[in-house]
Amino acid sequence: MPRLSSGLVIAGAYADKIRRTLFAQMKDYVKQDKTWAQRVAYAAAQLNRFLYTILVEQLKIDKGDVVRIRIEYDVDEVSKEIKWKWDTLQIEAFRRIPQEQVDEIVRKMVARAAEVSVAAVAYDLRKLGETEDGDIVYEVVLGERSVGAVVVTPVDERIALLKKGAVVEPTPAIFERSKLEIQPGEDLENAIERALSTVIQTAKHVSHEEALRVVNALREKVSAKPMEEHVEEEEISEEEI
Repeated sequence: MPRLSSGLVIAGAYADKIRRTLFAQMKDYVKQDKTWAQRVAYAAAQLNRFLYTILVEQLKIDKGDVVRIRIEYDVDEVSKEIKWKWDTLQIEAFRRIPQEQVDEIVRKMVARAAEVSVAAVAYDLRKLGETEDGDIVYEVVLGERSVGAVVVTPVDERIALLKKGAVVEPTPAIFERSKLEIQPGEDLENAIERALSTVIQTAKHVSHEEALRVVNALREKVSAKPMEEHVEEEEISEEEI
């Protein structure tokens, strides 16, 4: 059975490492059929969504901490699908967290893996400014972290156009042009947040670098300061832990 291992990696870079490793392991399938590239990206996004819940929300891991993630998976060649073996997930967190605490949280969360890996994400918005042609640029916030940007064109009180958006957490993704229908009793920002919350199902899953490039291009439209660059992945040896 195939097994994915992130190796020792800085926590701020685990999502990209997971994505690259899975693509490397599935390269023969991707070469045969382009559909596999979309399925691999989706599977990586599912895993990264779930890991974000454990590492960031539950364990409060910092970006500079070191983690190692291992999980087995099945490849369904008929349906062209990667199926994670959630009960094989192992996470090592190299900081002052007792391993027993990490294991206990993983054990509890695995029971909800299928649900959490595709769950809606509770993004908030902060208005950054408006462009000369009437577009509104928002900063996308997750918790208290700035994780993305989106540009929207209001049409009327019921309709708006999401022109472009991107987030780097919990999994890097880009939102393409789409129509937003503002529901009764809902304001524009609520409609945008609702659209962004379905990141796993509706967005295009990309590398951190590509998502960050889009985020900063959108911020530049209103002269907002660029989001900080991604922490560079480092090769870490056992002796350094």
